[in-house]
Amino acid sequence: MDHQSSSATTAAPSKGFLGIGFSQWIVISMIVGILIGWLAPDFAPNLKPFANIFLRMIKSLIVPLLFSTLVVGIAGHGDDMKKVGKLALRSIIYFEVVTTAALAIGLFAVNFVKPGIGLSIAPAAGSTEEFKALASKTPTFASVLEHTVPQSFFEAAAQNEVLQIVFFAILFAVALARVQGPSKKIMLDGLQSLSEVMFKFVGIVMAYAPIGIGAAIGVTVGKSGLGVLLSLGKLVATLYVSLIVFVLLVLVPVALIARIPIMRFWRTVKEPWLIAFSTASSEAAFPQAMQAMEKFGVPRRIVSFVLPTGYSFNLDGSTLYLAIASVFVAQAAGIDMPLGTQLLMMLTLMLTSKGVAAVPRASLVILSGALAQFNLPLEGIALILGVDAIMDMARTSVNLLGNCLATAVMARWEGELNIPAEDAVPA
Repeated sequence: MDHQSSSATTAAPSKGFLGIGFSQWIVISMIVGILIGWLAPDFAPNLKPFANIFLRMIKSLIVPLLFSTLVVGIAGHGDDMKKVGKLALRSIIYFEVVTTAALAIGLFAVNFVKPGIGLSIAPAAGSTEEFKALASKTPTFASVLEHTVPQSFFEAAAQNEVLQIVFFAILFAVALARVQGPSKKIMLDGLQSLSEVMFKFVGIVMAYAPIGIGAAIGVTVGKSGLGVLLSLGKLVATLYVSLIVFVLLVLVPVALIARIPIMRFWRTVKEPWLIAFSTASSEAAFPQAMQAMEKFGVPRRIVSFVLPTGYSFNLDGSTLYLAIASVFVAQAAGIDMPLGTQLLMMLTLMLTSKGVAAVPRASLVILSGALAQFNLPLEGIALILGVDAIMDMARTSVNLLGNCLATAVMARWEGELNIPAEDAVPA
């Protein structure tokens, strides 16, 4: 039973270079990146390799970290399919309720503020065909279901197909739990050792995080420019305010109902949230988020199941963004959409946005498909692209926040949340 006893204590140290904390270094790097992107936009693209190095290092550790922790978490406690299935059902119900609330808030906000009114959609040369190609990639329920099951573990690992890795790891863990004798102990000990090494690996990679994050911010600002915020500022402001409202009206009450100390939770997830916001990448914050939630008192088996599953099915920020963006295009095109049509579009978005975390440009793929289905001009996406990177930072950080809260809520629901004392110092 000691296979889950170790806690995630290898997060980036609270005090680092020059005695400045990790969170402070991230903020400093973000400020430096913004200044470089603003003052030297021609130079900023040269920073992209430094941002990509950070993201590639993160991606390289996700599969071994996720597989080892999930298998040890399930098999080390003798979980069976019934126990795993109960956690999965509860998680899916929670995900659906919360993402539906996100859609509702996004729909209300875009109809109340009307950020698309007064804008015009001008077709861009060659853009329509590109967006039509994106629309054709919109997944169906059948394709999402089929895509969940890997045809090869190694192919799934090479492509960083998180949902497929979760599926394979669960079956592998349940099979391992049924094995008796030394074979089971050898396998568990090996995977436990692998998970410990990978958490140390995370600590090494996080030492580079401020450089990668500063570079990512610099590239984003240099590419988009601060001036684009003036023309589409109403759209950006609508999204940011809506996400804040979603956090206050949905996530905070959920935390209170689940008896989760909000300020303690925020202090725990602040660093992975900063990483998600500054890089606009959920993957970049994934290892740090796993460590943070274990430190918060969520059992490893729940963290390693709920967090990656939420990355596919609990994209609160992206779902809210899709609600706003789709109706925004109709407003900018001067098309009056009745409430019934909007609700039908929201249902379509809710179904098609599941399980697409691994799809490149996932939000644009889903948005393109919805616009095409409801005969809205695909050129509207070109209008949004100017500020998409800035909006992506906000929606990605809320995705991360919502998924971290989901792990804590599921742990509470399972009766296994064990928040350490405030003054406790991790071993």
